[in-house]
Amino acid sequence: MENVHLALEEDDLYSGYNDYNPTFDSEELENDVGFQQAVRTNHGRRPPMTAKFPGTAMGARPLASSFGSRMPMSSSMGRPMTGAVQDGAARPMTAVRAAGYTSSLTRGSTFDPLGQSRGPAPPLEAKSAPDLQAEEKIKILEMKVNDLIEESCMAHSIGALQLALEKAKEAGRKERALVRQREQSGSGEHINLDLTYSVLLNLANQYANNEMYPEALNSYQVIVKNKMFSNAGRLKVNMANIYFKQKNYPKAIKFYRMALDQISNTHKELRIKIMQNIGVVFVRMGQYSDAITSFEHIMSESANIKTGFNLILCYYAIGDRERMKKAFLKLISVRLGIDDEDKYIPSNDDTSSDMVIEAIKNDKLHQMERDLKALAEKYIMTAAKLIAPAIETSFAAGFDWCVDMVKSSQYVELANDLEINKAITYLRQKDFKQAVETLKTFEKKDSRVKSAAATNLSFLYFLEKDFDQADRYADLAMNADRYNPAALINKGNTVFIKQDYEKAAEFYKEALRNDSSCTEALYNLGLTYKKLNRLEEALDCFLKLHAILRNCAQVMYQLAHLHELLEDPQQAIEWLMQVISVTPTDPQVLAKLGELHDAEGDKSQAFQYYYESFRYFPSNIDVIEWLGAYYIETQFCEKAIQYFERATLIQPTQVKWQLMVASCYRRSGNYQKALETYKDIHRKFPVNIECLRFLVRLCTDMGLKEVQEYATKLKKVEKMKEIREQRVKSGREGSARGRKEGREGSAGSAGDCVCFGADSSHSGSSTKGERLSAKMRSLPASSEPYEASSPKELDASYVDPLGPQTDRPKTGAKKRIEDDDFADEELGDDLLPE
Repeated sequence: MENVHLALEEDDLYSGYNDYNPTFDSEELENDVGFQQAVRTNHGRRPPMTAKFPGTAMGARPLASSFGSRMPMSSSMGRPMTGAVQDGAARPMTAVRAAGYTSSLTRGSTFDPLGQSRGPAPPLEAKSAPDLQAEEKIKILEMKVNDLIEESCMAHSIGALQLALEKAKEAGRKERALVRQREQSGSGEHINLDLTYSVLLNLANQYANNEMYPEALNSYQVIVKNKMFSNAGRLKVNMANIYFKQKNYPKAIKFYRMALDQISNTHKELRIKIMQNIGVVFVRMGQYSDAITSFEHIMSESANIKTGFNLILCYYAIGDRERMKKAFLKLISVRLGIDDEDKYIPSNDDTSSDMVIEAIKNDKLHQMERDLKALAEKYIMTAAKLIAPAIETSFAAGFDWCVDMVKSSQYVELANDLEINKAITYLRQKDFKQAVETLKTFEKKDSRVKSAAATNLSFLYFLEKDFDQADRYADLAMNADRYNPAALINKGNTVFIKQDYEKAAEFYKEALRNDSSCTEALYNLGLTYKKLNRLEEALDCFLKLHAILRNCAQVMYQLAHLHELLEDPQQAIEWLMQVISVTPTDPQVLAKLGELHDAEGDKSQAFQYYYESFRYFPSNIDVIEWLGAYYIETQFCEKAIQYFERATLIQPTQVKWQLMVASCYRRSGNYQKALETYKDIHRKFPVNIECLRFLVRLCTDMGLKEVQEYATKLKKVEKMKEIREQRVKSGREGSARGRKEGREGSAGSAGDCVCFGADSSHSGSSTKGERLSAKMRSLPASSEPYEASSPKELDASYVDPLGPQTDRPKTGAKKRIEDDDFADEELGDDLLPE
């Protein structure tokens, strides 16, 4: 009970619950100057306050009670302040010295164990201006080097190889300056090795692109020998490629193998490519066995189309028939990794999926797939054509084996193309019968194959001038595939031959509508407009064609001829000059240039082109005739003799060339040679009146005894000529009367024109006799030598679908040679049929 204290009525039961330490008073923190200063200091600590006795750091701040009074707490008043001085005496030392206590503490000293009373720490010392400037210069120089490398790569991408090399060299110079600057500033250990590697690699690549191979090899060697560059060994592939371009094949193989040794097995694709390069180098060296080893390893590890084709070539080179078959089977079994084309066919059910299909139908990935498939088909077709004659006893049997193998592979649709290619191979071997039989087997196949076969058949019959069959198969090809431009061209050609030019133009236009890049249709359309005398439209066609085929001599010749027809000779000469720049040895074009310059009155330039034409083709009668006439006009008859003698060799039955030779001798004053020449002509052509006249005149002038003999022969020949002319005249009058009486008789008996039996055979024999007599009349006289082949001019209106021929106009460079001794001597009138 002693410890029990009863509450008095005047005491507050809840006194002391609201008493609190003012240290935790957060309401007055904003007004607490010491706290705010502590927040703003470096270490975030409140600066120490000077201790005052007997209070705390807050001094004698009264405490608030529940009654609102402020009174000091007994606990804070009962114990003296730690580290403070009481009554002027220092606190006695203990065994363990407390933080902040020293033996020299005096009244008024502050408790500051962290030294915060000295104020905030001074700011970090800034770098000096020279150091800051050097670092900025290095950074700017690095940016310039990177920019130069990028500019070099961009220049190479647009084909400016020289500019790319200059930029790469400049980047190399600036990178070396950067390294020197770092060494001078004392930061050599911070050299950017990646930047150095990029500069050297770009410089080496640009040297190689500019075909400066020694410099490129030196740059690559600098990179490869530097041990600080990781994975630089694979650059030996680039060095091997350079040696391959230099045809230094042993060294190329050495570097390819060194690169192969330094590439781990994890990079399988890169190793396969290097081994493929090694195989190609062995093929170039003729070491097919070593190449086969590389290609077989690739086909077993990672088969691809190109390696399979190269393997077939190697087996073909060594003549291994069985391994050729095995390699062909490997080739057609290579998986391309291409999805089926059906996924690009839109379905009408889902609109959103159709939009996606339409978007990806012609994207780059699909284009890559199409290119890869086309490449595979090309290799398979080429391999089949190559090995077909070698794997079996005959080409046909070998090709049939290839077709059977392809039919059982993933390239089933390629079998029909192979068979059509078989027919085309027959064409190249001039075996037209087999080609036609092969193509006729496709008449019952699907529309695409049928159209291709019928197109080739139409072309074959067109070449054989069987225009009815060509027209029939052209119609069949068009019915199978109306959008086949080759079929439309063949149909247009058959109509062109029938001279229905308007209809032919329509077919050519339709072919162009189906395929705007069909150059054959555009060429044939221009020829058709030319036949229709629509020269401006023809000119427009050939100008469009020239924009597509820039160096086609046929197109440029057509443009020149059209300008000539449009009476613009200067423009025609310009186009012919372009033709000469493409085909400088074409004698017809040179002769045409000479003819145009001759028409313009430029004889010297005309002579130059005619002479060049004669030099390349010394058998053109027109050119020989012009050159001989030119020398006669310029009073160089001796030089004209060699041209007329050549004309005599070309046309030995034409007496006028030999007369011209004799005339040149006479003009040059060599009368004895002229007399011998005329005597020789008289022996070959004894009834030639002109020769006898010259013999009489020369013998008279030279006082020879043969003059009377030649004069007598001349009179006889002239008399025979008069008799012959009278007979011809009377025969013409009799035939005219007979035709008149026949017309009157036929009008009187119209119902008795059909004959049978003996009468019909007699009429047939009489008709045949008339044809034979006409042919005999056209032959030369029995005393004259017969010329087996008369010169003809080629008609260039024929155009085949695969390669239109040049519709060359007649050159016909005829020049009149007037002689004071005989007036009827005009050269060239009977050379070419008009």
